[in-house]
Amino acid sequence: MSVANAFAVHAEVFGAHLVGMPTAALSAGNGGTMFLGDDLIPYLVLALGAALFVGNVAAMVRPRRADEGGQTVRAPARRAVPLALVGFVAALWALATLLAG
Repeated sequence: MSVANAFAVHAEVFGAHLVGMPTAALSAGNGGTMFLGDDLIPYLVLALGAALFVGNVAAMVRPRRADEGGQTVRAPARRAVPLALVGFVAALWALATLLAG
C-alpha cells in the first residue's frame, strides 16, 4: 500500500474528505508537460559532464597567471585527468541517451 493510499484510508476513518491533489506538473499551469520534457536529467548530466571535461582540460592547458614570484601554476594532472575523463564519459553517456531515444 502506498503512502497516499494509506493516508486516504486513515482520512476516511476520521471522516475527512480528500480532494485529489494535483501533481507539480499540472499545478504549474503548463498543460502537464515537464520543463524540457522527459529528458531533463540527460540534459543536466550532459551539461555537467561537458563542463567538468572542458574545465579540467582548460586548467591543464592554460595555467593560472603568474603570482608575485613569477611562477605559473598548472592544475595537478593526478587530479585533473581523472576528473576530465569522468566528465567526458558522463557527457558521452548523456549524449548517447538523448540520441537513442
